[in-house]
Amino acid sequence: MSNKKSGALFVGMGIFLSRIAGLLRERAFAHYFGNSDAGDAFKAALKIPNFLQNLFGEGVLSASFIPVYAGLLAREHNENTPNPEDHLEASKVAMTIGTLLFLMTLFLVVGGIAATPFLIDTIAPGFEGGKRELTIKLVQIFFPGTGLVVMSAWCLGILNSHRRFFLSYAAPVIWNISIIATLLFFGNGTSQYDLAIIAGWGLVLGSFLQVAVQIPTTIKLLKYFKPRLDTKVLHVRIIMKNFVPSVISRGVVQVSSYIDNILASLLPTGAVSNLAFAQTIYVLPVSLFGMSISASELPEMSSIIGSPEEIYAKLRDRLQRGIQRISFFIVPSLCAFLILGDVLVSALYQTGEFTEKDTHVVWIVLIGSSVGLLASTIGRLYSSTFFSLKDTRTTLNFAFIRIFFTTALGYLFAFKLAPMISTDPVYATAGLTSSAGISGWIEFTLLRRKLNSIIGKTGVDFRYQSKLWGSAMIAASFALFVKWFVLFGFFTHPIPRAFFVLGIYGCLYFGITYLIKIEESQTIINKLKSKILRRG
Repeated sequence: MSNKKSGALFVGMGIFLSRIAGLLRERAFAHYFGNSDAGDAFKAALKIPNFLQNLFGEGVLSASFIPVYAGLLAREHNENTPNPEDHLEASKVAMTIGTLLFLMTLFLVVGGIAATPFLIDTIAPGFEGGKRELTIKLVQIFFPGTGLVVMSAWCLGILNSHRRFFLSYAAPVIWNISIIATLLFFGNGTSQYDLAIIAGWGLVLGSFLQVAVQIPTTIKLLKYFKPRLDTKVLHVRIIMKNFVPSVISRGVVQVSSYIDNILASLLPTGAVSNLAFAQTIYVLPVSLFGMSISASELPEMSSIIGSPEEIYAKLRDRLQRGIQRISFFIVPSLCAFLILGDVLVSALYQTGEFTEKDTHVVWIVLIGSSVGLLASTIGRLYSSTFFSLKDTRTTLNFAFIRIFFTTALGYLFAFKLAPMISTDPVYATAGLTSSAGISGWIEFTLLRRKLNSIIGKTGVDFRYQSKLWGSAMIAASFALFVKWFVLFGFFTHPIPRAFFVLGIYGCLYFGITYLIKIEESQTIINKLKSKILRRG
C-alpha cells in the first residue's frame, strides 16, 4: 500500500473510531436531554470554547505549521543533500510554536471565562432566564478543557508530519468516553440542569486525557523538548506570517456556524439541538473521508521537491486522485442522507426523550445539510493544496465570500422562504443548513478556479461522478423498497432495522461499482477476497 493510501487509511481509522464514539456520546446525550432547554444550553455553550479550539487548533496548524515543519523533515531525507540537522531545527521550530500557542491559549481562556456573560449574547441572543444562566455556567466550565484540546492539535501537527496519523485522530475517543461515562453514572435521578453541569466537568477531564495520551509519542519524535521563544528564526517567522491569515480564515469559517446557531436560537425550543444532532451525522463523512484524505495529503504535498513545473504536475496528480477517492465515499453518503436518513437518525438517537417525531425533524434538517456535503469534502483537499504551497491568503479571501453568502442566504431561507412553505419551524432550521451548503459550493468553485490558474486544470470528472450517482441511487432505491415492503412488521427496533437496511445499501453500492469497474471498489473488494482466501 502506498504512503498516500496508508496515511489516509490510518487517518480514516482514527477518525472512524472517534466519530463512532462521538455518535455514542450524542445518543447518550439524546437519551438524557432530548430537545430540552438544558440540551439547547449545552449545545450552544460548546460553540464559544469550540471557536477557540477551531481558531488555533488543527485547521490553523495544518495551514501554517505542518507545511513548514514537514518541509524541514523532508530536507533531512533528501537524496541529493541529506542533512540530519534539519530534524533538530524542525524540533526547535515546533517547540517555539508550541510555547507561543500555549501562552496565547492561556490568555484567551482566562479572558474568555471573565467575558462569558457578554459572549453569550453573541451565540444565543434568544436565550433567557435559567436557560441563559445555565449556558453561562457551562461556557465557563468548558473554556479550560478547550484550551487543553488546542494543545492536542499541536501534538497532531507533529504526529501528522511524521506520518503518525492514527494516534492523533483516535485520541478524541477518550474525550467522548469521559462524557459518556459521566452521563451514564450520574444520569439517573439527576435533574437535566444539574446533569448538564456534571457532564461539563466530564468534558474537561476528557480534554486532559486527550492531550495526555499524545504527549509521550510527541516527545519521542522531537529531538528537542524545551519551552522556547526564539521568534527570529526564519521558519518560525514564516509560520507566524501564515498563522495570522490562517486564524482569520478559520475564524471566518467558524462565523458561518455561529450564524446558524444565532439564527437557530431565535427559533422555538429544539432548533439548536436539532441543528447539532444533524451536524453530528453530517460531519461524519466529511471527517472520515474528506479530512482523512486531505490530512494525509498535506504532509505529502508539502514534502514535494523539484522545479515549479515538477511540483505542479505532482500536485495535480495527487489532487485528482484525492478527488476521485473522496467522491467514491461521499456520493453514497449523500444518497443515504437523502433517501435513508430517517433510518440512520432513528438508530442513533431514538431513545428516551428522543421520539419518532424528533427523528423526522432531524432528518429534514440533515437533508438541508446534505446540499453542501460534496463541496465541503473536496474543498478541504483544495485548501490543503493551497496550504502546501504556503498560500493561506487565498483561502482567507474566499472564506469571507462564503460568510457573506451564508449570512444573506441563511436569513432569506430561514425567515422569508421557509414560512412560505410551512409554519413548522423545522423547515426554517433546514433552510439554515441548506443555505450554508450553497455557500460551500460557491467557495469550492472559487478555490478550484484559482488553483487551476496556478497548477493547471483540475476538477471533478463528471463521467466518473455519474457512475457513482447511478450506482448509489440504484442501491438506495432497493434498500428503500426493502424498508417499506420486506421489513414491514419486522425489525421494529431502530438499530437492527438500520443495520439491515443500510447493510443492504452498502453491499449493493460496492457490488455495482465493482461490476462497472470503479477502481476504488475493485481495490477494496479484491483485498478483502485475497485476505479471505489466505485465511481459508
